[in-house]
Amino acid sequence: MEEELKCPVCGSLFREPIILPCSHNVCLPCARTIAVQTPDGEQHLPPPLLLSRGAAAAAPPPDQDAAAGATCGGAGASTAGGLGGGAAGGGDHADKLSLYSETDSGYGSYTPSLKSPNGVRVLPMVPAPPGSSAAAARGAACSSLCSSSSSITCPQCHRSASLDHRGLRGFQRNRLLEGIVQRYQQSRGVAAGASAAPAVAICQLCDRTPPEPAATLCEQCDVLYCATCQLKCHPSRGPFAKHRLVQPPPPPAPPEATPASAGTSTAPSAGGCRSPGGAGASAPRKFPTCPEHEMENYSMYCVSCRSPVCYLCLEEGRHGKHEVKPLGATWKQHKAQLSQALNGVSDKAKEAKEFLVQLKNILQQIQENGLDYEACLVAQCDALVDALTRQKAKLLTKVTKEREHKLKMVWDQINHCTLKLRQSTGLMEYCLEVIKEDDPSGFLQISDALIKRVQVSQEQWVKGALEPKVSAEFDLTLDSEPLLQAIHQLDFVQMKCRVPPVPLLQLEKCCTRNNSVTLAWRTPPFTHSPADGYILELDDGDGGQFREVYVGKETLCTIDGLHFNSTYNARVKAFNSSGVGPYSKTVVLQTSDVAWFTFDPNSGHRDIILSNDNQTATCSSYDDRVVLGTAAFSKGVHYWELHVDRYDNHPDPAFGVARASVVKDMMLGKDDKAWAMTEGGVCKGATVGVLLDLNKHTLTFFINGQQQGPTAFSHVDGVFMPALSLNRNVQVTLHTGLEVPTNLGRPKLSGN
Repeated sequence: MEEELKCPVCGSLFREPIILPCSHNVCLPCARTIAVQTPDGEQHLPPPLLLSRGAAAAAPPPDQDAAAGATCGGAGASTAGGLGGGAAGGGDHADKLSLYSETDSGYGSYTPSLKSPNGVRVLPMVPAPPGSSAAAARGAACSSLCSSSSSITCPQCHRSASLDHRGLRGFQRNRLLEGIVQRYQQSRGVAAGASAAPAVAICQLCDRTPPEPAATLCEQCDVLYCATCQLKCHPSRGPFAKHRLVQPPPPPAPPEATPASAGTSTAPSAGGCRSPGGAGASAPRKFPTCPEHEMENYSMYCVSCRSPVCYLCLEEGRHGKHEVKPLGATWKQHKAQLSQALNGVSDKAKEAKEFLVQLKNILQQIQENGLDYEACLVAQCDALVDALTRQKAKLLTKVTKEREHKLKMVWDQINHCTLKLRQSTGLMEYCLEVIKEDDPSGFLQISDALIKRVQVSQEQWVKGALEPKVSAEFDLTLDSEPLLQAIHQLDFVQMKCRVPPVPLLQLEKCCTRNNSVTLAWRTPPFTHSPADGYILELDDGDGGQFREVYVGKETLCTIDGLHFNSTYNARVKAFNSSGVGPYSKTVVLQTSDVAWFTFDPNSGHRDIILSNDNQTATCSSYDDRVVLGTAAFSKGVHYWELHVDRYDNHPDPAFGVARASVVKDMMLGKDDKAWAMTEGGVCKGATVGVLLDLNKHTLTFFINGQQQGPTAFSHVDGVFMPALSLNRNVQVTLHTGLEVPTNLGRPKLSGN
């Protein structure tokens, strides 16, 4: 998480962070160093600010410059050398440059340089004009950012924003981030203090591990000795007799880990800032107030400006006509959005950890399999004649290269995944700290940007990113049977091209609907024999011979037009340039017992009007028009009903079955492509039943549950579709998915 808490300009922990319009953060002192004046404002610079390089070389010493630089953000004393360094000649030959530019254009440069560790070139410090102090020059430069036309460029996304009359104070201060930095420094200081063990002075000449504690200190040698080393290396005789041995001094106590000492930096960097600390680190956080109305607290959230506002901003300020929402409700809403987005990143991080374990297992398998292959290869080569000796070294080299290639691929993938995981984990920890905050306004200042970052982080885990790029298997086989004269042509390449493996059926995606079945399959993982296509085979539904129903590259196929209430067996195999692979396991699929269908809007006459999800039909013409159903039958027993919603008794509608090629602009049954009942007992409110028995090859009609005469048609063979013809005087509703009734009435007697 520490990377999330560092300023992109100075690389240190944030100090007085402000939020730029692009939602990125930067320290306030660093913002002063990267703010630049526009060309329009350059002409208003005071004359003392346009100095020659020779005059700049005579800037105050670094310590004085750094002390004065604290007023304007501490750009660093080393910038004087950036303006100086030229010839210290007279003023006539001096190159007069604008203070805030590297040329005379008035714009600052943001190209990387050695003096800007994060690729952002900071502005030079203002050299003191003759006769004035450095602090006065710094104050003049700071005030010029507010009085003249200035802009600031984000060091991360490089978007520029103009400063208004308030200057950098016009940007909102990120109090939430400042609090998180303070807590992070405190926790780091406590951890450092807890881990510090009491130090003991040790012997400087001991060869033991660990060294013995020091017993004496020689003031002349300035060396610590234990008792053993003192007798060996510093005896109390000869030249050492006059040396004074004293007790070793106690080690210096470790500095107390306080927020002030842990967070205060020792010296400002060039263009950088100091971390928050000192007295301000322990000060209680002030309740946020409106910057335009300092006595008013935030109470609402402006949706248009995406910032918290007070009630005076709504009554008097520029937010009066903007859309506003309650601060608390918006706070909770954005927290929920961020939490929801974090769930996705958390899942990906969990998958990444599991993926790393998988990659490490692959490393072990590659090592083991590589050793196994090497052992087999050596055993085979030793069994051959002397001619294999020269070839053996080449083959061993190929195996080693293959193993090193696989290891390199896996290590590269591990490093890449570890980097992405560390970034995601750091972002998660930072976001969790943000969610813990109870400051709605501070949270809403950064919530939109964090939500976008979390979503972008989740999108980085693209499909396939958590899949190994190489397998642990070595696809190398040595055949020792060839004749002696073929030994020198023996190579692994002859075994690389093989038939594809058995496809794996995805049973969770295989399904049936009405008289159609859908099958799905995939190629096994870690295969090096890709398939050029697949062949899907299906039997006839009665346990007969398999037949090809699909050949292609897709791994999902739907077969329509099958028999209802039938059991089908399906299997699939893959093929490539080497041949056809083995069959997959056979999957058994059962089609529906009864047919669910509607009127077909594509095959009906253009005058047909359908409604009620294509279950109700009428017509816009006085002539008879035909409409078909969406199902086709060639086997089994099927029953459906049609309810007459409206009927003016002229002419009669016709109910029955037809071929797909039936004529659709005349009454059903007038040609040889349809079989229908055209008259008899049909009135408004009647229900007409159609029973198509393709096992007995008969067609029977029923009205209100009573059979209409004897069997209407026999010797009905082929493929049939439900059909209906009607005109504008008739409206009919279709009812399907019905079981074949067993209690239908007998046919009416003639004359009844």
